[in-house]
Amino acid sequence: MSNHEDRRNFLTQGAAATAGLFTAGTALGQQPETTSRSDGDAKSGQGEEFPRWHAGPGGPVNSPTDRGKLVNGFRRENLKPIAMATPDLAKLPFKMVGGVKEFHLRPMPVQQELLPGQTFNFYGYNGTMPGPTIEVNQGDRVRVVVHNELPEATTIHWHGLECPNDMDGIPFITQKMIAPGAKYVYEFTVHQAISMAYHAHVGMQEAAGSIGMFVAHPKVAFNPPVDYDFGLLLQQFNIGPNSDVVNTMAMDWNYLTINGRCGPYTTPLLVRLGSRVRLRFFNFSTLHQHPLHFHGHTGWLTGTEGGRIPDSAWLPLNTVRIGIGEIREVEFVANNPGDWVMHCHMFHHTANHMVSQVGPHIRDPKLDTYKDIPAFPQLMQGKMPMKPMMMEKIAGRRETQGMADQWFKGSKGMMTIIRVLPDELYTKITQTDLPIPVGASLFSEQ
Repeated sequence: MSNHEDRRNFLTQGAAATAGLFTAGTALGQQPETTSRSDGDAKSGQGEEFPRWHAGPGGPVNSPTDRGKLVNGFRRENLKPIAMATPDLAKLPFKMVGGVKEFHLRPMPVQQELLPGQTFNFYGYNGTMPGPTIEVNQGDRVRVVVHNELPEATTIHWHGLECPNDMDGIPFITQKMIAPGAKYVYEFTVHQAISMAYHAHVGMQEAAGSIGMFVAHPKVAFNPPVDYDFGLLLQQFNIGPNSDVVNTMAMDWNYLTINGRCGPYTTPLLVRLGSRVRLRFFNFSTLHQHPLHFHGHTGWLTGTEGGRIPDSAWLPLNTVRIGIGEIREVEFVANNPGDWVMHCHMFHHTANHMVSQVGPHIRDPKLDTYKDIPAFPQLMQGKMPMKPMMMEKIAGRRETQGMADQWFKGSKGMMTIIRVLPDELYTKITQTDLPIPVGASLFSEQ
């Protein structure tokens, strides 16, 4: 399948999910049932309104509509969950063997393009870094056959899974290591409904990229049901000047990624105005927590790597701190139209390839009149123009059409963009090839 077809399928699936038409297919066996849409604001059982089509607080504090807390999206309750979308990452396929979902996972050296024209060597799985996402249902019997294609021994740990001890993947403690060229079988029943991960339990291999997302959906979708469910894996790497190999011994970093890419190469998340959205953040960086800040909306912390939090304990926020090895789930109603950035708020984490510069900081010579100001300059920008082929990879994607002119200059490092689009524009972008005017998704107060 071509890259164009892959992207169109991803967009079409996202569009249909909001209407309840996209299901997880054979993996999750969902039924295409939805609520009907209305032009009014959402209401709780107590008649309190929440503004679905524009920003606003909703009902009083601690009411069901307070900041959209328990406001449904467009899907009916008591349906099976929708699939988790993983922008820029594939799903690991499976086949049913005697009632067991059987996956084949291949640890291997891989090359990953973090930014257009910047491809580096990592460890990964099945040809990608991070590895493809494993997606199952609560109650599934799961078998993962590991074919070790690395030049060294490895194991797989199931981060957050309550599995039998001998399936935990810990070298020398619960199993012998899987030798190069060898095969090993993990098998367990998943009784949790939870966001997890899988990774090598060899520290330097994990630092080299050996990690992937692993999600077990509940048998029935949590309430309120979401229209979109995104998985976002956070990583950091040190890759020195003139090197194409990650330095796993380093205690600092210069590349920050979401699903294996740096902004502006991260693919924007497109959602329909008024929908309910879940964001799952998986932090498997080597050294740092990430306070992920999303603009334009207030959400609720609804889950962790321990599972769903009772709604009485949810926290309202627009910045969620994810420690190393932690997973955080946030839900919000996308009621504020526009292109909203989402980024780590550690300032150095919103930059690309930061290395010590030789000589003075880069600055425009026309600004030399300010050179005696002690802190000048702080606008760190390179001077090498991006080639047209590289620009096409960023600005030529359908998901970016209608954004502001040169939007890509404002996205770097651990940053992506949530595009909250009214029906007509959302449908035009996701389901047609019609041209979209520059700036079509920039909205002002009505």
